[in-house]
Order: sequence, then structure tokens, then C-alpha cells
Amino acid sequence: MSLSIIYGFVSVEKVDKKIDGSLILKTQESLNLKTSILKKNKQAYNGFGRNVTSGFNLRQLLLRRIPILAWIPQYSSSKLLQDILAGLTVGLTAIPQGIAYAIVAGLPAQYGLYSSFMGCFVYLVFGSCKDITVGPTAIMALLSQHHVIRLGEDIAVLLCFLTGCVIFLMGLLHLGFLVEFVSMPVISGFTNAAAIIIGTSQLGTLLGLSGRSDSFIDAIAKVVNHFDKITFWDPLLGFCSMILLVCLKKLPGKKTGTVSEKFMWVTSLARNAVVVIFGIILNYSLFSYGIKIFKSTGNITEGLPPFAPPPFSLVKGNHTYNFEELIGELGSTVISVPLIAILESIAIAKAFAKGKTVDANQEMLALGLCNIFGSFSRSMPTTGSFTRTAVNNASGVKTPMGGLITGCLVLLACGLLTSTFEFIPKATLAAVIIVAMYYMLELRVFLVLWRTKKIDLIPLAVTLSSCLAIGPEYGMIAGIAANLILLLYFAARPGLLIEERVVDGLTILFVSPKQSLSYPAAEYLRERVMSW
Repeated sequence: MSLSIIYGFVSVEKVDKKIDGSLILKTQESLNLKTSILKKNKQAYNGFGRNVTSGFNLRQLLLRRIPILAWIPQYSSSKLLQDILAGLTVGLTAIPQGIAYAIVAGLPAQYGLYSSFMGCFVYLVFGSCKDITVGPTAIMALLSQHHVIRLGEDIAVLLCFLTGCVIFLMGLLHLGFLVEFVSMPVISGFTNAAAIIIGTSQLGTLLGLSGRSDSFIDAIAKVVNHFDKITFWDPLLGFCSMILLVCLKKLPGKKTGTVSEKFMWVTSLARNAVVVIFGIILNYSLFSYGIKIFKSTGNITEGLPPFAPPPFSLVKGNHTYNFEELIGELGSTVISVPLIAILESIAIAKAFAKGKTVDANQEMLALGLCNIFGSFSRSMPTTGSFTRTAVNNASGVKTPMGGLITGCLVLLACGLLTSTFEFIPKATLAAVIIVAMYYMLELRVFLVLWRTKKIDLIPLAVTLSSCLAIGPEYGMIAGIAANLILLLYFAARPGLLIEERVVDGLTILFVSPKQSLSYPAAEYLRERVMSW
């Protein structure tokens, strides 16, 4: 009797000695067949290598890595008109948002404009999604805020440069798959926490209180401790601005309708600009009569930003920080900011791809270059903006050329309109930010997870609570850690289907894992079988 084992299956056969010769012959035939297959595989591999070498096409590589070369030959005047309309509409959204997000980051207002144009120009050449507009976002501003408060504006510019370098390197090395380790519950928890932190940080400004808040808890404490210092006019203007923003968003306009419907459609898309312009006119009118009842943004540096390399050292107080010390001060932010920027941008690209494949590595290369070049124009870290991308898409943009129009409009605002922006009421900007954060909340995801997979509420809750308690950067790390612990737990505790059968008088257990087995599951599998 001989025992043969083939890939985990055991069979017992009675082997007659008379047919040993035929078994040896069949074994030899099997070996000859394997040798023949190996030779054919080697020939096929060599042929594949020759095909790859001969099939290298520089033109295809350039079209893939510089997408503007693919669509610019087919560009037409009709597409240009649509792109101009979309670019102008997005520009009217980008200008007030940029100023607002600069304030969230603790930067002077002009830094919001500096951060809003270079990404448009660079993405025009290297971007693969026609709808995406790259610029400052609420989350990027929030992650930069802590370092800006401690070390000043230069650290935001350096962080922008380092963010671009990390993202570009990840794109070159095709490391986009790392983003997949950050699950949807973690992203949702982080997004909700960021919206809450940013929204509450603007409560003091909305109520007319001075100073800034460093965290969610600090923002709440500031309002409670200084409740008696709340003014009347700033909250009134702020709440009126919030109501106006919500009403403008709900205007029943259409892109293709009557003149009045088109007007309402454009007004709804550019509602942030409409509210800010209304605040400027009101504040300037009162100021011209000597009435100063609103806190204003204040002086904004006129002209274009100084084009220079990012600072690799800075002076704060009596101490000069060199590059190595600045990297130490930034810490894990050098990794977390690029990671979140990639998550935002690729998620937006997939949302507006309309079923088309998104080249994640090309998007990473484009986003990295946007930040690298942006740092030479005093930009804070940037990424794809969902709000501006949605406006771009709704405006009917045809190609990334719309970004060129948006960038030019922002540059025009930098050169000619900065003296006007100093009359923007702070309460109006706070209202713009708070309303934007309200629409960024993803409350429905809690109900969806409760109905479908309750266990995923754990990493979501850990991320959300950690971000609110210890800050967004470490909160994201805590959420990822919680998610990885769950993954490892389920890898070590796989589902098992165990059946008991009787074969030829022997009781046999048939064990069927419901998933692939890994090393941590070995002991668990043994215990389950032995305890049956």
C-alpha cells in the first residue's frame, strides 16, 4: 500500500507490484512533459522581452505623462468658449475660498490667492482629469495651521514643497496602492472631524471675538469663556450671510433655460463670491460714512507673489531653524499631508471620471508638480478641491484649459483687487467657511454602516473622536491603526465551515476556510479542529 499526497488532498491506493514498471514509465513521461513546458515558457518569456523592448514608444509615453499633448491638437473654438465660462465661474469661487482657507491656516489672506493659481497652470499640462481644479482646501489648511501658528508663514511654503516632493516620488515609484490601506470609514471619520474642527474654529470670528483657536476644544472654550464679549453686528452679518448662502444654493436655475434661469444658475454656482461682494459693498459703504461696526480682513499685500525658491531655513524669535530642524518640527506631517492630499485628489478624480479609468500614478505626478512649483510662488499645500471641481463640472468645462482661465483670474485679483479685499468682513468669511463645512459633513455614512457592516463603525468612531481630542494628524494615525488591528484580527480568526462525514467507517472532518489562510490563523485553525 502506498500513500500519495497531492496539494493537500490525501488518497490511499493499493498498488500491485506487477505494474511498477508502467508507473515508472508514466513518471518519466510526466517529467518529459514538464521539461517541454519549461522550454516553451522560456521561449515565450524571451519573445515577450523582445516585444517589450521593440514595442517601447516614446510618443505614447509622452502622451501618457504630458496629457495636454493628447487633447490640444483637437481643441476647438467651441470648447474654448465653454472653458472660458467654466474658468470664470470657478475663479469667482476660488478667490473667496482661497482667502477663507488662508485664514483657517493662520496665514495672511493673500496666501490664499498665492495658492490658487499655480496649480491651475501646472495641472493644465500634466493633469488627466478635465474637471479637477487644484488649490487650497479646508483640510490642507487645517493640517498646516498648527505649524503656521508656531513657526510662521515660511513653514507652510516649505511644507508645500515637501508635500510635492513626496507625492511626486510616490507617483514615480507607483506607490499609489498604499492609499488603499486607508479605508472608507477612516476617511469618513477624518472628513467629519475636519469639518467640525474647522467649523467650530470660525465660531469665535462669526460672533465677533478676537484671537484664534488651536483646536476643537480650544474653540469651544474660547466661546464659553468670552461669551460676554460677543458683539451684535458681526454675528448679525454672519448669520445673514449663512442664510443667504443656503438660499442661493437652492436657487432653481438651469444651465440651458431662460435668461432668468441661467442667471439663477450662475448666481447659485458663484454664491460665495456673491456673498463676499455683498459684504464688501456693505462694509465699504458704512466705512465711507465713518461707521466701523464690522471687523474686517485688513490690509492685504498688493501685487503678485515673489517668485523664489521655498525657504529651507527660518528665524523665529532668537533661534534660527536649519532644514534638519524644520523637518523635525514638521514630524509626521511630512507624510500625513501628502497622503491626505492624494486621497482627496484621486477620490475626486474617480468621482468625476464617469466610468473612465483614472491613472492614479499620473494624478500623483501632476499633484506633486503642482505643489513643487506652487512653493516657488509662496503657496500653502494644495490638492484637488471637491467644491471647485463640482462647479467646474456643472459649468460644462470641456478640457483642463478652464484652469488657465481660473488661474489668470486669480492673478488679476492679486494685481488689481487686493485693496478691495481688505473690506471683506471677517464674519462673512466665517459664514462662507462654516456653510462649506456643513455640506462637507458625511452624516449618512453612520446609518449606512449601521445597516450593512457595524464593525466598520469602530475605526470611524476612533478616527473621529481622536481627531477632535488630539488633533487631525494623530487622529488619522489612530484611525489607520484601529483599522489595521481589525484587519489582523479577522486574518487571525477566519471563518471556518466544518463538516463531519463517515467514510468507510472512519469519521472525517472536512474543514473549509471561508477565506485564504495566513500564518496568524494557523493556531486558531488547529484549536478549532482539536476542540471539535
